[in-house]
Amino acid sequence: MSVLLDSLAAGFQGDAARRSILDEALRDGLPGPRSEAWKYTPLRALERRSFGVAPAQPPLIDPALLDAIPAPRLVFVNGRHAQALSSLDALPAGVSLRPLSAALGDGDEALRFLHRRFDRTDEVFARLNAALAGEGVLLRVEADTAVEVPLQLVFIGAPSDADDSATQDLAWHLRHLIELRQGASLAVVEHHLHVGEGRHLTNALAHVHVADGARLDHARVQDDAAGATLFLRTDVVLAKDAEYRRVDVELGGALSRHELNVRLEGERARLTANGVLLGTGRRHVDTRLGIDHVARDTSAELLWRGAAAGRGRVVFHGGILIREGADGTDAQLSNKNLLLSADAEIDTQPVLVIHADEVQAAHGATVGQLDDDALFYLRARGIPELQARALLTAAFVREPLGAVEGPLRGALEAALARMLDGIVSG
Repeated sequence: MSVLLDSLAAGFQGDAARRSILDEALRDGLPGPRSEAWKYTPLRALERRSFGVAPAQPPLIDPALLDAIPAPRLVFVNGRHAQALSSLDALPAGVSLRPLSAALGDGDEALRFLHRRFDRTDEVFARLNAALAGEGVLLRVEADTAVEVPLQLVFIGAPSDADDSATQDLAWHLRHLIELRQGASLAVVEHHLHVGEGRHLTNALAHVHVADGARLDHARVQDDAAGATLFLRTDVVLAKDAEYRRVDVELGGALSRHELNVRLEGERARLTANGVLLGTGRRHVDTRLGIDHVARDTSAELLWRGAAAGRGRVVFHGGILIREGADGTDAQLSNKNLLLSADAEIDTQPVLVIHADEVQAAHGATVGQLDDDALFYLRARGIPELQARALLTAAFVREPLGAVEGPLRGALEAALARMLDGIVSG
């Protein structure tokens, strides 16, 4: 057994059913280099690390950190609900938003999502989450409720105040459920932030259910500490005429992996999933898409941009499956990437499998460098080289943000702008 798994298992506090899930995960261990899903993200170094359990009382955080994040918001610090930083007074009618810990034990039928099992050996972090998670987000929007104000979900990593864990890296496991009932509409923004330069581990798994005719706009900005490790997974199910639009912006962390799995189960379900992946320094950014077209006349538009500098590495897997009977599907995937230094690396793997007739589907991936002619054009007009590179890189990575509109898009563009100086200079 690895040091990592030993340390995570030491925090177990569940029942016999969850113990069985944990034992299976420990028995199978971490996936090795022969695992197709993990061959570009080796876990050898992480396997030797040990993590402690985050204390029940989260450390104090300066509220000024959240000045730019409006209410309603639900805040977690080191995987624990931070009630003092949360603000739910402005929660609209027809919306229920609360921490998972507040719902455990009260018989809420929504908690049945906790019983889902993960049987593949390469789903090790989902299995660990199923065994160890005791906190997270429960968000439900009632039928035909149109929520005008975006809801903010904030996850902060910070050094612990506890003396016994001050020198140990911490780990936490979060399980989320976002459920929109028939005809509902909502926008959600996830913020992954940090205080100080911790080396914590976050393992989060989100279930998203969008019912008939409902629409969810979902943005996630990952700007965690430079030494943080994140394993995030989002499993989405779309019903008839449902629409799911999301943007992911990866900015922080030492190792960040996100798996986005979407099943378009209802006819005319629509998906737009865009993202920006920035790898600087020695960062490793891994994104895996698994898009499953089950019903007729569904559509998916996937626009992803990556950039790597220094010794950073960006990994992208875009998998699209069009099942038998899913006629009328329209699936489009574009993944373009920039290499901004000689030591950076980008691995991209588009996969398209079609078992249906009468579909429109295309997928493509490229890896290249900034256009020399465009760079010369800007420099000839007196723009310094670094500034010219920043302008061209900004234009390249900004395109996926078109999936969102209004103030949210402005906030995402501002977050990207803060990173450009570092990524163009390596």
